[in-house]
Amino acid sequence: MKKAFWFLIIINFIFITTAQNKILSPKDCVTKAYTELRPKTIFELQWLPNTNDFVFLSNDYKSFKIQNAESKKVKLLFSIDQLNNILTLNNFNKLKFLPYVNFISPNEFYFKNKFLKINLKNKTVDLLFNSIEAARNITFSKDLKKLSFTKKNNLFVVNSNHETINISKEKNPHIIFGQSVHRDEFGINGGMFWSPKSNKLAFYRMDETMVTDYPIVDYSVRPAKVEYIKYPMAGDKSHHVTVGVYSLKSKKTIYLQTGLPAEKYLTTVTWTPDEKYILIAELNRGQDHLQVVKYDAETGKRVKVLFEETDKEFVEPETPIYFLPNSNNKFLWHSERTGFKHIYLYDLEGNLIKQITNGDWVVTNFNGFDKNNNIYITTTKETPIERHLYKVSLTDGTIKKLTSESGVHNIKFNGKYFIDSYSNLETPPVIKVKNNDGKELQTLLKAKNPFTKYTFGKTKIFTIKANDGTDLYCRMTLPVNFDKSKKYPAIVYVYGGPHSQDVQNKFPMGRYALWARMMSQKGYIVFYCDNRGTDNRGTKFEQATHRRLGTIEIADQLKGVEYLKSTGFVDENRLGVWGWSFGGFMTTSLMLRTNNTFKVGVAGGAVINWKYYEIMYTERYMDTPQENPEGFETANLLNYVQNLKGKLLLVHGTSDPVVLWQHTLMFAKKAASLNVPLDYFPYVGHPHGVGGKDAIQLYNKITNYFLNNL
Repeated sequence: MKKAFWFLIIINFIFITTAQNKILSPKDCVTKAYTELRPKTIFELQWLPNTNDFVFLSNDYKSFKIQNAESKKVKLLFSIDQLNNILTLNNFNKLKFLPYVNFISPNEFYFKNKFLKINLKNKTVDLLFNSIEAARNITFSKDLKKLSFTKKNNLFVVNSNHETINISKEKNPHIIFGQSVHRDEFGINGGMFWSPKSNKLAFYRMDETMVTDYPIVDYSVRPAKVEYIKYPMAGDKSHHVTVGVYSLKSKKTIYLQTGLPAEKYLTTVTWTPDEKYILIAELNRGQDHLQVVKYDAETGKRVKVLFEETDKEFVEPETPIYFLPNSNNKFLWHSERTGFKHIYLYDLEGNLIKQITNGDWVVTNFNGFDKNNNIYITTTKETPIERHLYKVSLTDGTIKKLTSESGVHNIKFNGKYFIDSYSNLETPPVIKVKNNDGKELQTLLKAKNPFTKYTFGKTKIFTIKANDGTDLYCRMTLPVNFDKSKKYPAIVYVYGGPHSQDVQNKFPMGRYALWARMMSQKGYIVFYCDNRGTDNRGTKFEQATHRRLGTIEIADQLKGVEYLKSTGFVDENRLGVWGWSFGGFMTTSLMLRTNNTFKVGVAGGAVINWKYYEIMYTERYMDTPQENPEGFETANLLNYVQNLKGKLLLVHGTSDPVVLWQHTLMFAKKAASLNVPLDYFPYVGHPHGVGGKDAIQLYNKITNYFLNNL
């Protein structure tokens, strides 16, 4: 009997130990990163307009639930069965699943991808838009009774009578209406701007006829087919953009008289609440001089320049203009003029009324207004690696922190309450409802850790010093069963480019995070360092790399390597590095420009020569090749191919419209001509990233490349 008892104890111990030591595979990193190995969340969580109720999708995705901010009582709003009954009653096809829903009221909503407006109370279905074939960039008006869309390069409006109006009839395919411009830089993610009262539509018109044609080859057909895109390379001709305004009442279009030079950037297109004016932040091609200009929306005439900003490196408008509630005259403007992004209050004559926020920290998000003359913002005030919500008085500038839990907070604010979704390095996402003083009202979710059956190495965040004494934030994942008396290989994951911040105090999720944890199971250290040039640290930090991309970044990454070597548990002869896009440029740079510090590297979609990258991004950070020949030559990785001594794998999508395939092809050609060994793999038909089943092969390839060579 005793033998049987101890046998069961041993078997149970083995089972528990095995269950808690599952091993990740490269395939898991791809197929499970956003499913079973992603912490639970609440989908389609949104405030109902003009209420203190919020709605969300049920766990089985078959119904929408509704709940009040101050009540824990959850009610059924509607199920897919109830919805299908309404659809069939109105002679529409049933749905197999609930699509994305935008709510107008508790009883009325529309499907963004189906263009049906449903009224639950009346059990009616209103077809907003019948001709959806080839329609793109669907944009609803503010009153949700009208919409605009594009077909190919032309623009259409559907009015409240469901009439489809063809706004433009351009036959030249390189003159494009209603789509995002300037290659989606400057925070631009659309090309249509409905007026506040839904009476007019402002839109971009982009003339690309002068921009160079660039061939993208489709290898899936016989013979292969060339498709041309417009790709403006640094220093070459850029497209010309204007802003049109269509009136639904007059059925006429006027154009704002933005004038010359034609090569400039028109950003933050904003209507005044009374629809009389449109404000545009106009940036010169050199991106060092900005003017905020007021235009008459009726005539298109340039009324006046409200104010200007200049910077010897660059000015970067990326945040919308926000008018104060119930005001046609006062608005908020985000600027980095003091070295950190802060908020300023202006009037419509261009008078600066006051600076609202100030300090050595960055406003990262504007969350909204309340009825008591306060604004709500997310900032880095506590630390650059966290995000917290603050209430700021527009009257006297008093600032109050509303989130207390350490980590990164994402906010959905309705003017009285906010939904706070946050996590930190050790805590999976938590979702709470709080009032506008930060008082917690209820907890909607405490996600369980999806990795309880896995054992990973410990992850920690810390700082090291750059050459100039600047703090650099780092994250390091140690191997499983770490023993500081042993020597371990280390892999540096790097992006390192503008608008990135890899090191944040939030729960690790996604493919890259899973891959790092998988490698910890295989006995590797994985290390991150946010070098100068990355985001949310102020202009001195972010602009340090101006005109010399790759140089300061390398110096900071080598400080990270210096730290690794100083620990005593890193094998300095077994250092690897990998990254994608700017990270591919950094990986290749670190393999070539650091005197063989790294033994193995994997670079995906790498920029090799900045002369071949697009105008808007390159000229902001490097100026033109004509203005900065020395900087471009220093950064040109073709000049260092002969330095390659370690193992380098380049991978690239053959249909990449962002970092053109030509970059790494040129590198491969140079390596061949110099008889330098290089490993190379093209992902046929893929754009800037590799998706689908091919991503499994990619992650296997990356993993095995390090396992076999490092």
